[in-house]
Amino acid sequence: MFKRDWDRRTCAKRGHVTYAPTEPELAARLHAATAVGDAWRCLRCGDFALGAPHGSGPADNAPLVPRGKALRDLFILRFLAVERVLRGILILIVAWGVWKFSNSQDAVHRVFDENLTVFRPVTEHFHWDLEHSPIVDTIRKTFDYKKSTLLIVAGALVAYALIEIVEAVGLWLGRRWAEYLTVVATAAFLPLEGYELSEHVSAVKICTLILNIAAVLWIMLSKRLFGLRGGVVAFEAERHSASLLEVEQAAGTVPPPAHGAHARA
Repeated sequence: MFKRDWDRRTCAKRGHVTYAPTEPELAARLHAATAVGDAWRCLRCGDFALGAPHGSGPADNAPLVPRGKALRDLFILRFLAVERVLRGILILIVAWGVWKFSNSQDAVHRVFDENLTVFRPVTEHFHWDLEHSPIVDTIRKTFDYKKSTLLIVAGALVAYALIEIVEAVGLWLGRRWAEYLTVVATAAFLPLEGYELSEHVSAVKICTLILNIAAVLWIMLSKRLFGLRGGVVAFEAERHSASLLEVEQAAGTVPPPAHGAHARA
């Protein structure tokens, strides 16, 4: 079965990431002299790239470049980030609509009643009671809401949209706090989504519920949140075990640097 090479695929799109450590033994393992110039191993894919390194200094100051499973996980997080930001924009549009409706509620009510009579002959031909249909009843109920209530709803929608957008930014940047926020915020709305699904089943609602449940479970387990699977200590150890510099240090004679510079949750 074909296995996707996330490291080389990413390097093909973004370019290699090279680094020249000041430790001579480690630098020798990452450097190669060729007939056309010096080459340094990419910290992501491991291939040698011609040209000067992108950075240099002690090994513990080198960037911790996601590779392998960590790179694949980052791709999934960014997919979730895109979904969150699109949802946030949609909710902002709905909030704007609710706010506009609150300022012209009576006018919209009159237009709705006037246009409803246009469709009445057609619905009567098909023996459909338009006046008492669920959609019409729901719309008419909104006309009875107070303006203050609609403004509260609009404000709540704006707050929800901002949470979604903040989640999206944090997930895109791979921040651990965003992973916690996503799990808590998404799990808090799962009962509401389940209730809505029990009231009216639709393909969109089913897909959204499945996606949110899968996202919560995947983030909690793969990122070892809330102490699961060893917690943050095991998560950081897993990240460092995939680091090319640390693999080369383990294979060579250079003493490993302190992890303090990398261990940022």
